[in-house]
Amino acid sequence: MSKPYAESCDQNREPILQVLVELFDRPGRVLEIGSGTGQHAVFFPRHLAQLDWQPSDVPEALAGIRLWIEEAGLPNVRMPVALDVSAPDWPVVQVEYVFSANTAHIMHWPAVEAMFAGIGRVLAPGGRFALYGPFNREGCYTSESNARFDTWLRGRDPGSGVRDLEALDALATAQGLTLEADVAMPANNAILCWCRGA
Repeated sequence: MSKPYAESCDQNREPILQVLVELFDRPGRVLEIGSGTGQHAVFFPRHLAQLDWQPSDVPEALAGIRLWIEEAGLPNVRMPVALDVSAPDWPVVQVEYVFSANTAHIMHWPAVEAMFAGIGRVLAPGGRFALYGPFNREGCYTSESNARFDTWLRGRDPGSGVRDLEALDALATAQGLTLEADVAMPANNAILCWCRGA
């Protein structure tokens, strides 16, 4: 089996890292939700040595993620764990940080709700949740490319689609999280970061 690869991970990793350096600034454990190919799971921890990185994804993705981790040999990256965001029990009890990239628009809305509820259970006081991807604002697309992407997503799977920032923020607020940062990123994406009060 060869390592899975997504060109988009190479394209967005540097801009994301520059934001995570500021947001994930203290030592702690990170739960990455939806590690995908595993590329991010070895790139970010290489540059953020103070973090203990826990990749996760659906069971069928874990073998590919393991290949990246085994090759990198980083001391601060754990082997990936299976995570169903809709399950009542997650494979971690408490983490200081949660990171997820390009997941909310692929998940069906009940799964997005479940993800925020799960983060509400495991995020430590003072912890942060950083979510990267395309987002609508006040119900409107932020670019023509995002509108086209949303049409493509919904054509492939009607339950998916670019999510509204305000709807996501409402889910976060219900879990006691406050929107702390809204950082514009290349290609009409953004990083939204919510914080749990200490």
